Parts: sequence; structure tokens; C-alpha cells
Amino acid sequence: MDKAVSSPFHLSLEFFPPKSDEMEVQLWEAVEQLSTWQPDFVSMTYGAGGSTQEPTLAAVRRMIGDAGLATAAHLTCVDATRDEVKAVVEEFRAAGVRRIVALRGDPTAGMNGSYTPHPEGFSDTSDLVRMLVAYGDLDISVSAYPEKHPESPDMAADIDTLKRKADAGAARALSQFFFDNDLFEAYLEKVRAAGITIPVVPGIMPIQNLTQLKRFARRCGSTVPSFLDQRFEGLGDKPEERAEVAADIAAEQIADLMKRGIDDFHIYTMNRAPLVSGVLERLGRSRGQVASIGAAA
Repeated sequence: MDKAVSSPFHLSLEFFPPKSDEMEVQLWEAVEQLSTWQPDFVSMTYGAGGSTQEPTLAAVRRMIGDAGLATAAHLTCVDATRDEVKAVVEEFRAAGVRRIVALRGDPTAGMNGSYTPHPEGFSDTSDLVRMLVAYGDLDISVSAYPEKHPESPDMAADIDTLKRKADAGAARALSQFFFDNDLFEAYLEKVRAAGITIPVVPGIMPIQNLTQLKRFARRCGSTVPSFLDQRFEGLGDKPEERAEVAADIAAEQIADLMKRGIDDFHIYTMNRAPLVSGVLERLGRSRGQVASIGAAA
């Protein structure tokens, strides 16, 4: 894809908490480099049942305090009481968080397990959103699934779940990643027909590793079209060429969505900067100053 200057678009970037010293270095290198693309906000994921609560909180503090980035903290309510979730919210607020990505969270048994609300917890994500809205100063995002959530019986039920979250006060929905823009456009039409008016921001996944992506996509219900195999054919031992193709694919997807009237994108960075930067370079996005991130405590 040739580099072309695009019209302005809104951008958010997603990161995940590091699980080792090596991954921590990788995370902060990525944050430092990707901050130059001036995202509207960044988000930090949060494990089911709060399994990454402390790493998430520590990372969020650095994102806000050192990098100066508007940061959304992911928050789940699975396997937690209302009081436990509220305590986490208070910790986030004390760290300066004013953006939350409200999620139910995967069942403890894994993505294939069944979800049972905690008897003293939130019944579902819309219940969680209502609690967060009551604070009065939180910007709340929720999730959306262009190919439906794996646990939803059908698309109609899935969209009804999104409507409950929107009606509860969510400001926007961030979508699961997808690669078929026609599919996303058809989904958006159904969402609007259901009376849901909040923005549905497409989730974009630059392909770091196609084999790993396919495994992950199967677990979360996303389709990996055959044309991707064709684009990467013969590049198994050519990492530089693979990276160029991957950047082309993601940039082409965003450019096409922009032609369809969409100007807001959420990119899953996988805590790696080079490929994401390659995508944004192809789209002609302007760079700013590098965030100054101090050494970890």
C-alpha cells in the first residue's frame, strides 16, 4: 500500500499488563513509541476475576503519571462482589482514571465455560455500567461483537445485550477484531436498526503472527478470511516482508472503513510498536512528541 495522507481520524490503542520483566520492558518501549501517534486515549486490559488487577493498576498509574496519556482501565465483574468491584474503581479513580472499559469478564473455567453471576455481584455488564454512571464523571466504554459473542445464541440476542449496555449509559462500544468490512457494516446497520445510537468503534488487529491469530480467533468467535493466507503465502521465512504485508492489510482495512464514513478506530497493539507504527505511517497520521516514561519503581 502506498503511503497516503488521510483525513483526520480518532485513535485509541490497547495494551495488556506485563507478566515478566522482559515483557515489562517491551510494554514501555511500545507505549513510548506509540505515544508519538497522539492517541485520543489508551486502554489497559484486566484479567478475569481481577487476575491482573495489581499489574493493571501499576501500569495505569505509569500511563497517566509518567506518560501523561488519557488512560482507560478495563474492569470486569466476574466472580466479584459489588463491594470488591467498587473498591477497584476507587483505586482507579485515586490513580486519576476517568475512563473505564466495562466488561463482564470470562468465566473462571475459561471462554468455553458458562457464566454465573456472583450472588453478591453484578448481574451483567449493563448492571456494572449503571453503577459506574452513578459516579457522574466517568467515560464508559463497553464491548461489541460484529460476529456475535461466542456465548450468544444468535445475533439478535447479542445486539440486545449491547442495547442494554448502551441504555445503561455507555458512551461507546469497542468492537472485537474482524477482517471483513462488509460484515462490520452489516452489523452496524443491525445495531442502528435496534435503536442503538452510541458509536461502535471498529477493533483493528494488525497481524503479528497469522498462525497464533487463527488460534485466538477461534476462541473469541472471529473469522479469519482465506485471503489472509493468500497475502502471507510464501513469506514464512521472510519476517521483514511479512511485517510489510501485515501493515498493508491493516492500513487498507482502516482506509476502506474511512471511505464508508467511519473515523474512529481502536487498535490492538499486542504491546508491540513497529507494526502499529507501520500501519499509521501508511495512513499519513501525524506524529507528536515521545512520552517521557520514567523507570519502573
